[in-house]
Amino acid sequence: MPDQFWSLIFFALIATGSPGGATTVVTASGARFGYWQTVPLISGMAVALAILMAISGTSLATTFKAVPSFQLTLKATGSIYLLWFALRIGLAGAPKDAGANRQRPAHFLAGVVLLLVNPKAWAMAVGVATTFSDMVANPFILGGLLAIVFALSASLTLTIWSLAGGAISRVLNASWHWHAFNWTMSAVLVTSIHQLWVSHRSERCRIKRHLRHFIG
Repeated sequence: MPDQFWSLIFFALIATGSPGGATTVVTASGARFGYWQTVPLISGMAVALAILMAISGTSLATTFKAVPSFQLTLKATGSIYLLWFALRIGLAGAPKDAGANRQRPAHFLAGVVLLLVNPKAWAMAVGVATTFSDMVANPFILGGLLAIVFALSASLTLTIWSLAGGAISRVLNASWHWHAFNWTMSAVLVTSIHQLWVSHRSERCRIKRHLRHFIG
């Protein structure tokens, strides 16, 4: 139990801190609006991840993923939502540009939706719940434990990404610096959409390799 618990924590930190759609959005928000105005977005992502982990712990996520129409709908919705975010970031411009102040930081609900429509997050949740299913006999306790660990891990790692974005903003002195940064973040986000359409087998194999590394 103690060894598995530490393996779970290490994996959660790496999984939530690895570059991807969520970390890109948070970095861009931290650069443009600062950390404190990005907190609602981070909180939404952390809560959504906790929900996914709780669902996975009770084996309901496996049932959902077994339905092909659910998977396809999740992919399509997630792609459209990420494309909207990418366009929003790319067209943001510099904070001092005309009309730039009309933009508002993404809110709590935006963070929730971003995670819930991400098939990679569902695949990770199912993989983690399956691997650590023998850590706790009661599935509801397992779901609660996974939810707490991943919510706290996401809060920490996404905070770091947001602060990194804030640090980057200090060197963006000219308007074209901001345009270049925004479109770079937008391009990274669009690239991450490709990962939503990677075969589930490839995604599961990748997650299993990471999990085996942590649990030996």
